[in-house]
Amino acid sequence: MTQPTGLHLDTAPAAPAPHPLDNAVWAALTGPHAPFAERLGRAARYPSDVAVFAALEDPADPAAWADLHRLVGPGTAVAVPGAPTVPAGWRAFGGVPGVQLVDTALRAEPDPGAVRLGPADVPEILDLVARTRPGPFLPRTVLLGTYLGIRHRGRLVALAGERLRLPGWTEISAVCTDPEHRGRGLATRLVRAVAAGIRERGDTPFLHAAASNTRAIGLYESIGFTLRRHTEFRDVRTPGTAATPGNR
Repeated sequence: MTQPTGLHLDTAPAAPAPHPLDNAVWAALTGPHAPFAERLGRAARYPSDVAVFAALEDPADPAAWADLHRLVGPGTAVAVPGAPTVPAGWRAFGGVPGVQLVDTALRAEPDPGAVRLGPADVPEILDLVARTRPGPFLPRTVLLGTYLGIRHRGRLVALAGERLRLPGWTEISAVCTDPEHRGRGLATRLVRAVAAGIRERGDTPFLHAAASNTRAIGLYESIGFTLRRHTEFRDVRTPGTAATPGNR
């Protein structure tokens, strides 16, 4: 039997699949947080009273930016983490260099002094967040996951909870302590307690911090988090004219 000749097989290895943490907001909004997602084609966002974030399937794809423009409308500000550049007509008006850390050796454990927080606690949470500035927290952010707090004489003095949730990973966020109660390890206790719940369902904790917040980064590394990558929290404003399919 004559064997075929001249066949050339492509033996090059396939490119590795992108890691979900490299585009965490997209992985969340197309995964476990899909019920929150407002989506159009290759763009998605959280409702404006839940989280400030929007995401693109591929930040290098002009069509994804066009989808985001149509999704949020003209002249609208959104946060698009990890976008290195913005297309012509868009305005980048804020950007904070950040870091992403993952749990590699954290001792996670429940805390008997931590209380579960819910919608009724939002006014107190917003007050604490306004005084400590851990990052954006909106009226319905508390619905994204478990939020725990510590009270002193009935007053909320420390907070931590879950924000982005994607396949296999959950972000710990809103870690803050009232200035009068710092130095007592309350934030560490809450991070460990939130992480215990994340681990219990089989996810791995991760978190983000501003690169300039070296004090917080040092604390996270000291309790078992490892720097994974540098990123950028970029605020952008859509072009002031309405997007049309022709913009693609």
